[in-house]
This record gives sequence, structure tokens and C-alpha cells, in this order.
Amino acid sequence: MLKKLFQKKRHKLSYDELIKQHLKILRCLQYSSGLFAASSKKAGTGYDKSWLRDNFYECLAFEVIGDWDTVEKTYDALLNIFLKHEEKIDHAIERKPEHKHEYIHARFNPENFNEFWEEWGNKQNDSIGAILFRIGELEHHLKRSILGTEAHVRIVNKLVKYLESVRYWEDKDSGMWEEDEELHASSIGACVAGLKSVSHLKDVEVPEWLIRHGEDALHKLLPRESEKKYVDLALLSLIWPYQVVTHKEREEILKNVEYLLIRDRGVIRYKNDYYYNANPDGYSEEAEWTFGFSWLAIIYEHMLDYKKAKEFIDLMLKTLTPEGVPELYFSNSPKHNENNPLGWSESLFIVALHDLHQKHGKK
Repeated sequence: MLKKLFQKKRHKLSYDELIKQHLKILRCLQYSSGLFAASSKKAGTGYDKSWLRDNFYECLAFEVIGDWDTVEKTYDALLNIFLKHEEKIDHAIERKPEHKHEYIHARFNPENFNEFWEEWGNKQNDSIGAILFRIGELEHHLKRSILGTEAHVRIVNKLVKYLESVRYWEDKDSGMWEEDEELHASSIGACVAGLKSVSHLKDVEVPEWLIRHGEDALHKLLPRESEKKYVDLALLSLIWPYQVVTHKEREEILKNVEYLLIRDRGVIRYKNDYYYNANPDGYSEEAEWTFGFSWLAIIYEHMLDYKKAKEFIDLMLKTLTPEGVPELYFSNSPKHNENNPLGWSESLFIVALHDLHQKHGKK
């Protein structure tokens, strides 16, 4: 009964009111260091930790509303993580890492910036590409610099050399979903976008061939995400925010995602995804990820197809709970998992609402 009342109230809220409500939820996930937890700070799933990639996506909401103090605080923390582990990065530059623990880790303690050492899919090249991409974009658009010190400039140059050393264009990593090591289009594309972005900064050196190798590998692999996965939700990142695909590739990715992955309460990551799979044998009952709807809405907003964007926002509204936007719903079920709110989902929902309402006056 309470859930039905909440759903009725939710539909009566204006986009401005929804944005304020979900910004408040998202702000609660930020630590004093500037880093965001992936979910609630009280989460028993480990999502109280900070992921590099999640912080990249969580900051996008504050960028669209112009809260640059929050953005700068987060990116200062991210750069300081790399500086704290600079010696490890130096070793990886000197010799291509052979073991997972030699790569830059994906998760960090949000208060002291230490790595978490338990076994994890720590080979995640896309997270490095994502942060480089945003640093370049922010440096271009902001009047004040994200790279506030010589040490920050130094570490960005080392991240470029790190991607060169790991040979990102042919390096099998765990990708956006932190699973099997494959050559992932979404990882290669993130690195291409990141290198292109920082190549425009006067104090950062990016060899042209380093970008070209990535572009060649990316277009050779597309429209597949990997050898095992023909279509994957992660491919949407190549359309937005990275914009590293051709018009034809964009249309093919969207067609495949919409035809094969859309469900009632979200978008599955890929066929036969076993994470939170409702089927006892872990097959064909894939969890439905809420932020897929917001991601598609944002893409269609950028394509100026506001009608389709509104359709995906309306679907997204049906996934909301009093606590926020959950990570996912179990297949064909109104039950969501315990990662609620998910910071990444909150942020993309805010961006989708903002782009449609604030920029184009849609109600």
C-alpha cells in the first residue's frame, strides 16, 4: 500500500522537484574526502567502497547542474589516489603488468585511499580512460583548472604512459562489469576517448599512434562488445559520453540493445548474465539494470529525439523507490536488490531529467 502511494506521489512531482530529491540522495553518498560510495555507506554488499568508474559517473549529475565545487573535490581526490599509488604506476610503466594486482585497482577506501587487496577483477582499463576523458573535458570547459598542481599534471602524464605500457588496445581486461577477461570494445573506447581528451592539454603528451591503435582495434571489434558478447549495455558508453563511434555503429548498437536487452524494469547487461540471476541455474533470468533507461534517454536527448527520450524517462520513473533508484530488479519481478540507492543510477537519472526538462522545456 505504501509503495502504491509513493508511486502516485512520484508521478505528481515536477522534474525540478525530482532532480532536487535525487541530488539530495546522491549527496548522502559522498564522503568528506570527496569520493562517493557506490551505494549506501551502510551497505552490507561492499558498495560502501569507492570505485574509480562509479565516481566518474556519479559526478556527471553535479556537472549538469553546475556544482563545480563538488566536481573539483571529487577529481582532486581521484588524482590524489593515483599520486598515493604513484610508485605502483611507475612499476607498471617500466614493465607491462603480468598479474592482476600489478594493475591500478578499481576500488579504494574512500577515507584513506588505500587499495582493497581481496581478489577482484582489477584489470579495468576503462576506468582509467573514463577519468582521463573527464579531466580533459573539464579542463576545456572550466575557467579554473582541475589540474591544480604540478603533481597532478605529472600523474596524468603517467596515466597516459600506463595505458601505453598495458597496451590497452589489445589488453584483455575485466571491463565495466568486472568479470571475465576479454578484449572489450567499451574498455578500448573509453581509453581512446580519454587519450583524445587529454591530448588537447598543453602540458600532457599523447602520441598520435597511441590513439590510432585504439581506434583501429575498436572499429575492428564493433558492433560486438567482445568475442563472447555480441551486444552489451556497456556499449552505450561509446555513444555517450565518449562519442567514439560512427553514425552507422551508433545505430547498430542502439538497435541491438533495444531489441535484445530491454525489459520491463531496466536493461539487462547482456544475455545469460549470472549476476543476481533469478534462475537457480544462473541462465536466462537476467537482472534488469535501472540506469539503462536513463542512459538511453540521455542518448536520444543528444540525438534530439525528445519523444523517445521521454518514453525512456517514463519507464525510469517506474523503477523509483522511496530510498532512491536501485541498482537492479530481479527478472520479471518488482523486487530490487539491496544496492539501493545506486549512485551511478541516481546520477544518470538526474542527467536525463535535466537534459530533457532544463534544456528543452519538457514537462
